Amino acid sequence: MIDFSLDDEQKMVRDTIREFIDKEVRPFEPQVLRNEREGRPGLEPEQHKELQAKAKAAGFWGIGTPEEYGGTDLGKVMTSIVAMEGGRTFVPFSFGGTADNILYAGTDAQKAEYLVPTINGERRSCFAITEPGAGSDARNIRTRAVRDGDDWVINGEKIFITGGNEADFVMVFAVTDPEKGANGGITCFLVDRAMGWRSTPIPTMGQWGPAALVFENVRVPGDHVLGEVGWGFKLAMEWIGNGRYLIPSRAIGAAERLLEMAVEHSKNRVSMGHPIAEYQAIQWQIADSYVEIESAKWLTLFAAWQLDQGIDNRHAASVAKLTGTQMANRVVDRVLQIHGGMGYTKELPIERWYRELRLLRIFEGTDEIQKRTIARNLIKGHAKIGTIGGF
Repeated sequence: MIDFSLDDEQKMVRDTIREFIDKEVRPFEPQVLRNEREGRPGLEPEQHKELQAKAKAAGFWGIGTPEEYGGTDLGKVMTSIVAMEGGRTFVPFSFGGTADNILYAGTDAQKAEYLVPTINGERRSCFAITEPGAGSDARNIRTRAVRDGDDWVINGEKIFITGGNEADFVMVFAVTDPEKGANGGITCFLVDRAMGWRSTPIPTMGQWGPAALVFENVRVPGDHVLGEVGWGFKLAMEWIGNGRYLIPSRAIGAAERLLEMAVEHSKNRVSMGHPIAEYQAIQWQIADSYVEIESAKWLTLFAAWQLDQGIDNRHAASVAKLTGTQMANRVVDRVLQIHGGMGYTKELPIERWYRELRLLRIFEGTDEIQKRTIARNLIKGHAKIGTIGGF
């Protein structure tokens, strides 16, 4: 049997992180809302670094990072729980000491130049595969890299790149052999901003600030290929699949916080002589939200548990992402409805969450792509009906 009950040490980690979020991070929420209304960043870089330093002093650094690189390596289930706790605030904060999983595939020299400085917070990376004509269909990328002596020359454009405006290097995927396609024809390159690529911010309805990246004859040394030439698409799928369970994890944390707000408001808001918590219409919205949150939570923890066990979790992760992100959108809609007109204002964070949670159903695989993946797994027999988690 799968046992998701936490031992005493795990409970202590969860409770300590929740206390840290409540005492150190959530106090910045009024500032973040005010800054958004004024068109400024939610947190200044210095403030974010100070929070990360406080978290490090409390023992939270490199939560999912191997111990040999200075991390605590709590495992995927605990990393999911940590993400849930972090999702309980909309302050743009992340615990430090981590790096993209595919950077561990680098050579010793690449690890020294990119992986270790990223873990230490000295460098910032971004992952670039999406293009104007290649979103969910990542196999359709058109950015080209052509060999020129010992170097490669990259030309193309990437779009909706998270962290692209702040990063000083990019893991960019380009076609190196058009005849082979995704299996053998796409390569990942480690490219410093100083090598010539440039970024432009893309305005969005939320605070997510993606970038468009442009590569015009960007020359990259041959030793900056990450992994093997031609096999970058495999790395890209490892990057996407490894962290997909973290998206619903943060959505669950946000939904829990929102539901707490709804319960509290329903007990205090009086309408027609009664707290609205006494009305069945409100009770059903609260009950539906709780049941959906709990359902998504166990699906998400199951996907994380599979990774901890060394099991291919791509099917479970797709189920978790589809369920968790849709759930969060329904919950925030109900919570806004329960708050009425005040929920629609910028005085409360509900409308902000309303906008930000909507993104989760799009990036790193849209709802439609997750459904396609789930259906294909069932049709082809990769996942079995009538089993636990498909196996």
